[in-house]
Amino acid sequence: MKHLITLAFVLTTSLGALAETVGDVSTTFKLLSPNDKIVVEVFDDPEVGGVACYLSHAKTGGYKGALGLAENTSDAAVACRQVGPISFKGKIAAQDEVFSARSSILFKQVRVVRMVDSKRNTLVYLVYSDKLIDGSPKNSVTAVAVPASQPIPVK
Repeated sequence: MKHLITLAFVLTTSLGALAETVGDVSTTFKLLSPNDKIVVEVFDDPEVGGVACYLSHAKTGGYKGALGLAENTSDAAVACRQVGPISFKGKIAAQDEVFSARSSILFKQVRVVRMVDSKRNTLVYLVYSDKLIDGSPKNSVTAVAVPASQPIPVK
């Protein structure tokens, strides 16, 4: 049992290592186990300097949640903002996954994809949840305009 708890802890903590937790709020009260929560995390775009994305998502509590065995809902939102001078580490793909985190012990993930709108010189970020068999259409989108004097270098 000790090894199962350790494995669940490693899986749930190591997969969210790309993001920092900003805070959380409880949505339900559970007397003897962790509450259900909405967690807000932030991550920097790995290929675009000066852009940070804030991701909110549900985290199931209870005993299953504490052990990392619960399946979180597909509810998530993203807001990406310019937080400094925008710089590119090289040419970027027209569409690329920039963040992924598990939302269940098996087969379900929350993903953030960056898309380039070259016509408007804008970076568009989409968050959604997928599952091996049955994904969810729930999603959220945000955009960061890049100054017209700085064309986005697309591969």
